[in-house]
Amino acid sequence: MPQQGEEMPALSIQCEADGVLGTIAPLALAVSAGTAIVVDLEPTGPHYPSNSSLAALVSEGPRRTDLTPARRGVAVLRNGGVSPEAAGEVVEALIAGWPHVVLRSRSRVAFCPTVPVVPLLPGGLVARAHHRAVYQQMGWREQAPGPGPVLPTPSRATVKALCEGRLPLGSRWVRAWQRVWETPWA
Repeated sequence: MPQQGEEMPALSIQCEADGVLGTIAPLALAVSAGTAIVVDLEPTGPHYPSNSSLAALVSEGPRRTDLTPARRGVAVLRNGGVSPEAAGEVVEALIAGWPHVVLRSRSRVAFCPTVPVVPLLPGGLVARAHHRAVYQQMGWREQAPGPGPVLPTPSRATVKALCEGRLPLGSRWVRAWQRVWETPWA
């Protein structure tokens, strides 16, 4: 486990309350790392643009070029219809080979720490947090109900870029995700 101030090589993003946020948060976390791969562990997850899928790597076996980055930047591996359990060996190999790995999942995973992402909604609609989470401002100035980084509201241009498969370099929201890598998640 990394020490205080040391970055985690792999984190799982869990966002149950917001479909859009659950789709773009893993991408923003990966972009904030510089070189990373986003792996969707949900069989019915979004159809991220990618040349391959986790299901294809499980059925065909990963090649050496799949297990390490060929260049600086972000790679995305959509799910393709395979369960996290069936993809375990491939996911562990990706974690061993990439400098940063972001797993997208609706539930906790065994591969690495899980980072809950909680949208801050007005009127007390956010459940009380008992553990650390990432709290996402949604346009209202709401207090976080527990410990963890509070992220600013993403701009429309940032959300649009991520949804279109473009990297929003220079985005204040994406830069704020860098703190997530340095936070101890246990």
